[in-house]
Amino acid sequence: QVQLVESGGGLVQAGGSLSVSCAASGTIFRIVSMGWYRQAPGKQRELVAVRTSGGSSEYADSVKGRFTISRIYAQNTVDLQMNSLEPEDTAVYYCYARGYETRLVGSTFEEWGRGTQVTVSS
Repeated sequence: QVQLVESGGGLVQAGGSLSVSCAASGTIFRIVSMGWYRQAPGKQRELVAVRTSGGSSEYADSVKGRFTISRIYAQNTVDLQMNSLEPEDTAVYYCYARGYETRLVGSTFEEWGRGTQVTVSS
């Protein structure tokens, strides 16, 4: 079983910066995609940024140019550096990963972390 543990986040004023990190552990053969989603009160969970094993990244339009995702593939970790934060970025940020636990066909996994709060005050 794969577990995701997030760290970071917190409270910052608008215009400030924060970072969140996530580490995957357990039986992992390969992580295909790893990244971040967020959910604000009363809203649906939405993609923030993901990075694939091939090295490509995808960002939500609302964070492009402000957020940067990075992965250390050998350590199964993913970080999200968030700059120029806005009150609209306030949400619980969830780490996400999907991949394969072993070489065997069907050993796929898809996991979520418990989430970490990011609050941006105006």
